[in-house]
Amino acid sequence: MQPEPALQPSLNPGLSPVAASALADLRRDGYCILRDIIDVRRVQGLADDLAERFARTAFCEGLFYGERTKRFGGVLKRSAHAEAFVRHPVVLEVAEAVLGPYCDRFQLNLTQALQIFPGQRAQPPHKDEDMWGGAKGEMEYLINVMWPFGPYRRENGATVIYPGSHIGGSGAQEPLHAEMDSGDVLLFLGSTLHGGGANLTDRPRSGMIVSYSLGWLKPYENQWLVYPPQVARTFSPELAALVGYQQHRPNLGNYEGRCPSILLGDPPPEFLGAVEELTPQQQQALRAWANAAAVAP
Repeated sequence: MQPEPALQPSLNPGLSPVAASALADLRRDGYCILRDIIDVRRVQGLADDLAERFARTAFCEGLFYGERTKRFGGVLKRSAHAEAFVRHPVVLEVAEAVLGPYCDRFQLNLTQALQIFPGQRAQPPHKDEDMWGGAKGEMEYLINVMWPFGPYRRENGATVIYPGSHIGGSGAQEPLHAEMDSGDVLLFLGSTLHGGGANLTDRPRSGMIVSYSLGWLKPYENQWLVYPPQVARTFSPELAALVGYQQHRPNLGNYEGRCPSILLGDPPPEFLGAVEELTPQQQQALRAWANAAAVAP
């Protein structure tokens, strides 16, 4: 029998009831759908802000992306509404529970708006964790969050999910279409087999996928190019940290030995001294070593 997926060992008693229920569903099925989790007016506001970008964006190239599909990233700089989705408190609770045991701080992996047009065939089933070459089945690399901008139905290409496929295939069940409406959200693990459905209607379907990954991984979307300091300094401190303006302890992702958030204020001095940032456990071990060395003959 295959082991259970490597999520948090037990439900965190500090989770809200909605997040705890979502985490239980993720453990069991590899996905969950939360209904009416965000105001539909905010969904419409985001969709309106992105409408021109969708209209001017070229179709993708490649069978995997879909040649009747449009995709673009950098959504946080294209709509003030986007932060409410990226920093939705329930989603962040679940992301922390899934990824937190395996990293110091998780990060934004991507924001991608997508529009699937009539005639687009189904996407091949895949697991997004395969972006990285590490061992699989020992931890979760990322969690995906799909926000629909309108009805997602089997006929217009709603995401196809393979329940149980996150458990090494041993629990895989018949695939299903994740049907949703505006205000709903689909969460699924990076280890869950899935793919975009075929759009058999005469209208495109639109939405946004947000994903979060372990903080020590290279993200799908190069956040520091997408959101350079002059853009990120307009973000809230929490959002700036999520897109990469923070260190992953110990000292990973620094700027001149400092937290890269130093770039979001006044220009830093040219000659900076490095300031270490260690985990509490590392700090404790280092102090113990230093104290032992101080009393050694």
